[in-house]
Amino acid sequence: MPSGNVRPLLRRAGLATGVTLLMLAQVGPATAAPERSATNAPARGGNVQKVMDELARIPGVVGAVGGAYVDGRPVGLGSGGSRLLDGEGGKIPANARFPIWSQTKQMVATVVLQLVEEGKLGVDDKLGDLLPVVVEKDLVTRADEITVRQMLRHTSGIPDWWASEPNPDGSEGDPSFDVFDFTTHYQPLDLVKWSRERPRTGEPGEKWSYSNTNYTLLGLIIERLTGHDLATEMRTRLFDPLGMSKTYLRVKPPEDIKGPHGHGYYPDTNGRLRDMDRFNPSLAGAAGGVVSTARDVSTFNRAFAQGKLLPPELQRVLTERLPKKTHLPAVPNAAHRQALGGTSCGDDFFVTGGLAPGSIALTLYSADGRRQFAMSFTLRAKPSTVELDVSKAVEAVFCPAS
Repeated sequence: MPSGNVRPLLRRAGLATGVTLLMLAQVGPATAAPERSATNAPARGGNVQKVMDELARIPGVVGAVGGAYVDGRPVGLGSGGSRLLDGEGGKIPANARFPIWSQTKQMVATVVLQLVEEGKLGVDDKLGDLLPVVVEKDLVTRADEITVRQMLRHTSGIPDWWASEPNPDGSEGDPSFDVFDFTTHYQPLDLVKWSRERPRTGEPGEKWSYSNTNYTLLGLIIERLTGHDLATEMRTRLFDPLGMSKTYLRVKPPEDIKGPHGHGYYPDTNGRLRDMDRFNPSLAGAAGGVVSTARDVSTFNRAFAQGKLLPPELQRVLTERLPKKTHLPAVPNAAHRQALGGTSCGDDFFVTGGLAPGSIALTLYSADGRRQFAMSFTLRAKPSTVELDVSKAVEAVFCPAS
């Protein structure tokens, strides 16, 4: 899904660029962030509850939940706004599950590279060899040239199945499908087929262009190589080993979010707000289908940033800066994480996230992987119209005035 543009002031949270909407992919830092650490920093933080109350008052937000962690220890949980529209339903539990949308991509990429480590494929193997069906059914042009590395880094040139034409101001346009179709079970190849008639975004390896189709295809490759469904592979390789007990992958309707959680809303063509709680999981899958919690998604980001999931040479496939010839845009990098820069307490932070109709999810974490602040926002407006000042939130939580 769109990845939304990530900036200190988040104006767009889409599934296709920047942060990550339904699909945020993760590659490398947008700018090199020096490894700074405060080894003796205490596990303390500012008032997370106060921060979430303030963020929930932003126009277009229905509810907000967030949790901050230092070295795996919670320094605050908070919940603002309400669980349902117009103050109904009480508060969202601060430990509630929420869709992380495109943050799923970094997890899928990690599984792919674990398979590389096991010798089941190579980063320069070709899509057509790994997934012959896309050649047999003519679903992807140039499939015999496109590599795993290019799909991981969004330099394949494969068009995005999600995106519609952008708005005149350059912001993400409405999705190109019926977002209110909550029941049709779309197969991953159905989504790939949607992208077939769209123009390629460049030669293979030529430039960066965010595309959910890349990760839909990578999910299919994982299933073909392992003989297991993607949800099982993610659970056994990531969620169970890391103790992410409340995290799972949704892939088909009517899979719901388990337990009490916030509901987000999206306007239909008449401007009427529709509850998006049943957003079709088959429109997410490998590109954005994971449901998690602030604790669990922070656990993953900590393990990833500290190199506990991949050997260094494979982690660099996702984190190294793209070469200049790929015309990397100023906002996102290959991995779809963006550097926010240094804070007043001495850390450089990255932001990764995702969005879809009804909600935005963001995780901010320090370059050394010691600090995370994960948040979810349910909305009553299109994500492109909601402005979230996440840099102030990080300062308030991790750099509180003494």
